[in-house]
Amino acid sequence: MSQKNKIYDIIKARKVFSESEIANYMKKICINKNDAGQRLDKFLLKSFKNLPPSLMYKAIRKKDIKINSKRCTPDTKLCDNDILTIYIKDELLEQNYEDYDFLKAPSSIDIIYEDNNILLINKKPGLIVHPDENYHFDSLIARVQHYLYKKGEYDPKRENSFAPALINRLDRNTGGIIISAKNADTLRILNKKMKNRELKKTYLCIAYSIFDKKSDTLTAYLEKNESKKRVYIHDTPNKNTKTIKTKYKVISQRGNFSLLEVELLTGRTHQIRAHMAFLGHPLLGDSKYGKNSINKEKGYKWQALYSYKLKFEFTTPAESLSYLNGKEFTAPNIWFVEDFYNF
Repeated sequence: MSQKNKIYDIIKARKVFSESEIANYMKKICINKNDAGQRLDKFLLKSFKNLPPSLMYKAIRKKDIKINSKRCTPDTKLCDNDILTIYIKDELLEQNYEDYDFLKAPSSIDIIYEDNNILLINKKPGLIVHPDENYHFDSLIARVQHYLYKKGEYDPKRENSFAPALINRLDRNTGGIIISAKNADTLRILNKKMKNRELKKTYLCIAYSIFDKKSDTLTAYLEKNESKKRVYIHDTPNKNTKTIKTKYKVISQRGNFSLLEVELLTGRTHQIRAHMAFLGHPLLGDSKYGKNSINKEKGYKWQALYSYKLKFEFTTPAESLSYLNGKEFTAPNIWFVEDFYNF
């Protein structure tokens, strides 16, 4: 135990503190705009990884944690410029800024659009968006944070709890447009827009065989199997299924393959890949739901699926992001489209 923490224990045992003792052993945090709006307990757990939840809740209850010198509760919402005072041992409040994992990832990203609030990135197939069990310090979110760090727009030392985050995600082997929020306000607004389906995403894909209908809107029922990391599609619902709706349009046909434009009217795990396979039209290159013999014949190691178009279609107030309403963005040079026309 450090000398400072030994003194801390002595002072705590006395239950009476001088002003100088309080100054030496009290940690003060000024809440900034990116921290505002959070519950106190959520903020503390994100900010101090070594702080046990049980100790945190006890400290709040015993008034060892206060907001603006006043008693607070775990669900107290933080406001911009609040002063948070914490009287807890040093080692539980340590924040290690010496080594950032995101700096081990490349800082290169393919940017479609950027402003002060958002980044639209053209993610290539083969790159994970978030760390997984096979993570080796390279993911899209790590690249985004490295990129913004180099620009001077993100510095963990200046942030108590916020880090740039992704609004949507794509499978490792699917390419397309990913939205990243540069600040907490943008993250909050766009997460709500995503939930309310006010962000329209359109996909291109190559499906096996010829469609009887050149366009259609299809309904089915998806069951997720977490242990097998795959989903199953059914004609009828059961207690484990969720409804899916997939809208498609055939753009062109070459031989026994169809180039489709697809819109998800519901957004479920592997929805396009599994739904098309269920219909007898698996995506070219899909090793999980597709036909490996055809994939091998064509030399496709990634599924021919791309989230190529994004449109902001706000139907509710967007606050600081209202300027994005109606804007549409398209990813250029989809890797499999030119190849398709040479089939």
